[in-house]
Amino acid sequence: MSATQSTILVVEDDAIVRMLIVDVLEELEYRVVEADGGEQALEVLQDQTRQINLMMTDVGLPGMDGRELAIEARKLRPALKVLFASGYAESIDVPNGMHMIGKPFSIDQLRDKVKKIID
Repeated sequence: MSATQSTILVVEDDAIVRMLIVDVLEELEYRVVEADGGEQALEVLQDQTRQINLMMTDVGLPGMDGRELAIEARKLRPALKVLFASGYAESIDVPNGMHMIGKPFSIDQLRDKVKKIID
């Protein structure tokens, strides 16, 4: 599957960080859907007509944190691939079948991680 057909849902409450991630992913020719938190992300995921290949979420979201979001997201889409981004990557227990990238990450790190998960 080529990158152009993959859609990534980016969940990040910091608008500047979200914009940077989206810019990088779009440059890599992924389609990107943005959400500023868990509730907005779940609304996107509830629309079963939308293809989402990967949800990339910040762990430290206000309200529902990234792990809670991932659990809810998997109820809607059991096969959903999840990538957590966290400044505390070492201390986080990543649920089975989910992935982690430490913040701050380079463009290359993000590209390699996303490619590895999606391909």
